[in-house]
Amino acid sequence: MTPRRCIAVLAHNEEARIGRCLASLLPLREGDHLHIIVNGSSDGTADIARAMAERHKGVTVHDWQQGGKSRSWSRFVHDELREVSPVHIFIDGDAEVLPGTLHALEVTLLTRSGVNAVAGVPGNGRRALTYRRSLAARHGLFGDLYALSGDFVARMRARNIRLPDDCIGDDGLIGALAKIDLGTLAEWRNERVEVAQDAIFLCEPVSLFNPQTWRLQYRRMINYSQRHYQNLLISSLLESGGATALPRELTPLYKAALGDWRPRLGVAGWFDRLALRRMAEVAK
Repeated sequence: MTPRRCIAVLAHNEEARIGRCLASLLPLREGDHLHIIVNGSSDGTADIARAMAERHKGVTVHDWQQGGKSRSWSRFVHDELREVSPVHIFIDGDAEVLPGTLHALEVTLLTRSGVNAVAGVPGNGRRALTYRRSLAARHGLFGDLYALSGDFVARMRARNIRLPDDCIGDDGLIGALAKIDLGTLAEWRNERVEVAQDAIFLCEPVSLFNPQTWRLQYRRMINYSQRHYQNLLISSLLESGGATALPRELTPLYKAALGDWRPRLGVAGWFDRLALRRMAEVAK
């Protein structure tokens, strides 16, 4: 029997929070199937997930040696998923959802005509309210929590539209694909992505007094810059060839584009330079 809701948790080295994430999803409603996708982890994430699966029905653990969120997302959706459910919910392994969140995603997705994706919203953090307003205004999508319609997933599978394995910022690309309805940029419609303000997730608070936080944020800023240049490539592909033009990897396209890319002004320019240096190295 096809599950009513397919819930997928993507986790990479999340042993500190995966237990709280999974506990917030339980007990499963009848007709739910929970997939825990542990990818490229070197800690105890998979052990915690397997212990949870042993205690609860309807839970499957996928423990893959190769990491990468976009790669793992495509592998699950295209290669591992046996049946397409009416509702597909994706959650990051460090996020906790509040009661009623999954229901809010489902109701919004199934009652709004023409909607391909529904975003959840952050419930904590200094800028949570700002993020919530921004998501609503631009019909944005956070990778921490969102839902896709079964029709949208089925069409992605039928046309073999995969996220590039090395894509940074899978949520941005998924949101774009939802807005163009798997077509080209000319078909962009913001209303194909809706925001459910009652679908709330919590993430670990960031401490500005923790040196590890600063190191993590520094690496994250370089990734944001690399994502900026990847998005230039992706936009060009979606404009000219549409969703089916997405390649298996973006890296082979770097070499031809690097000569045209320049760092931006301001603080972003510092991280742009580091990202461009990294991209030039892998493009050799």
